[in-house]
Amino acid sequence: MSEPITTSVKAEKAVLIGLITREDTPEQVADYLNELEFLAKTAGIDTLKSFTQRLDKPDMSTFIGKGKLQEVLEYVEEHEVDVVIFDDDLTPSQMRNVEKIFNKKIYDRSLLILDIFMYRAQTAQAKTQVDLARSEYLLPRLTRMWTHLERQRGGTGTRGGAGEKEIETDRRIIRDKIAKLKKRLKQIDKQMHTQRSNRGAMVRIALVGYTNAGKSTLMNLMSKSEVFAEDKLFATLDTTVRKVVFQNLPFLLSDTVGFIRKLPAQLVESFKSTLDEVREADMLLHVVDISHPNFEEHFHTVNETLAEIDSADKPTIVVFNKLDAYKPKPVDPQDHEAVTENADPLEVLKRSWMAKVDAKEVVFVSAIKKQNIDELREKIYNHASEIHAERYPYNSFLY
Repeated sequence: MSEPITTSVKAEKAVLIGLITREDTPEQVADYLNELEFLAKTAGIDTLKSFTQRLDKPDMSTFIGKGKLQEVLEYVEEHEVDVVIFDDDLTPSQMRNVEKIFNKKIYDRSLLILDIFMYRAQTAQAKTQVDLARSEYLLPRLTRMWTHLERQRGGTGTRGGAGEKEIETDRRIIRDKIAKLKKRLKQIDKQMHTQRSNRGAMVRIALVGYTNAGKSTLMNLMSKSEVFAEDKLFATLDTTVRKVVFQNLPFLLSDTVGFIRKLPAQLVESFKSTLDEVREADMLLHVVDISHPNFEEHFHTVNETLAEIDSADKPTIVVFNKLDAYKPKPVDPQDHEAVTENADPLEVLKRSWMAKVDAKEVVFVSAIKKQNIDELREKIYNHASEIHAERYPYNSFLY
């Protein structure tokens, strides 16, 4: 079992493994593995090769079939691979079996995301949330963890009954840790709730979106601040709130953690207090990376997550970002109504289905190039001023 990710001079080498089931197409799985490679890169791990296998469902003992397992094993040994990463979660027995076969560090998708979160967390709140999520993830997997924890304590490995006792000891350690973390998080949540209450009744707007969609870059542009932004997944974990003023209208703008496909359930649960910024917002700016080939799935993933936290029905402006990197699909010669290849991408988008998505307000921008930002500002101002007028009907004329 791997320790939490740490930076090192020499990057570790990895292979990725994904399944093509009846519910998936090869193109979808290729995109999933591209995202997994990006996650690995964020963790400081270099990907040498990706392996896929077509199966109706994962093999119960080793996730992939024996033939494919042997193929991967030969590659791992030949190329001195350090880490084997699976794009889905492994059961405790699957993890135990593949650890024995490869004798290498094994990550499944959830553990990789959890360890990235652990490395990226900065504030006491984020660190506690991630530590809790990781501990809850590890607890049912302690049947294969005791030798790892024994190594951490500096002892020597044991077998048989002693091993079983170690398992029980480790379970008790993790349970005690979880109880303490929950208590600490409850105290932090109480403090954060007090802080949010002290902000008064200002209009509150939250940026939401798939990870790496450009929320932090947009936050910097709107608030003229310097929120950390980087071309890596989960560059921002800690919620940042800034006071912004448009045309004498003040409001609070918050940048929240990015969502992702198959976000570990433990993270969603432990980050509930961070997501309270979304729940308590008056309106949302749903940022979508329109240049990503799979942006539609990302869009739906975020909407599903918003539904999970009872925030799907909030007033929303959909901000299709990275207009500068958007490449329209090739023109179909059979489509007589298709636009010409040299048409303005913005005009093409304004005539597409995306301009009418979910009957919500839509705007197409490039935050990094500051393209079409005035239209976004106008839409934000119009919505925020309406909310402000309802809240303060007697002084709304000031705005």
